[in-house]
Amino acid sequence: MAIRNIRLEGDEILKKVSKPVDEINEKILTLIEDMFETMYAQNGVGLAAVQVGVLKRVIVIDLGEEDGERYVLINPKIIKTKGSQEVEEGCLSFPNKFAKVIRPKEVVVEALNEKGEKITIKGKDMLAQAIMHEVDHLEGEVFIDKIIEGTLEVITPNNNKD
Repeated sequence: MAIRNIRLEGDEILKKVSKPVDEINEKILTLIEDMFETMYAQNGVGLAAVQVGVLKRVIVIDLGEEDGERYVLINPKIIKTKGSQEVEEGCLSFPNKFAKVIRPKEVVVEALNEKGEKITIKGKDMLAQAIMHEVDHLEGEVFIDKIIEGTLEVITPNNNKD
C-alpha cells in the first residue's frame, strides 16, 4: 500500500469524467487499498480515484463510525434519491475550504464491490452525502461548484475550525 498524491483545486483532471472499470484486477485492487490509505492519512471520509489522478469509476468511503464499515464502490450508479438536506462539506482536493451544499437525505446506489459482486447500498444522512459527493467527482463535478452562496469558509492555521 502507498499514500498517493491528492490532486488539488485547479488541477484539470478534477473536471474530467471518469471511465468505467472493465476488469477488477490487481491494479484496481492496489488502487483501492492505496485510496483508503491516502484517505486515512488525510483524515477524510471518502475519496474518488480521480482525486489521486486515476480516471476510473472507483470510490471508497469510511465514515469512521462504530460499525467500522468500509465501502468500495466500483462503477457506481445512483438509482434513487429522496429528500434533501443542507450540509457542510469539505474536500481533500480543496484543503481548508468548507461550504454548505444541498444533498439528498437518502440515496440508493448500485455498484460492484472489490470482489466484483453487485451490491446495493441504501445510504441516509452522512452516508448519502458522502456517496453523492464522491459520485460527483466521477462526473467531473466538485462541491465548490454547488455551494450555497455566501457559505464558503476558508480555514487557515490561525483560525482553526473546531
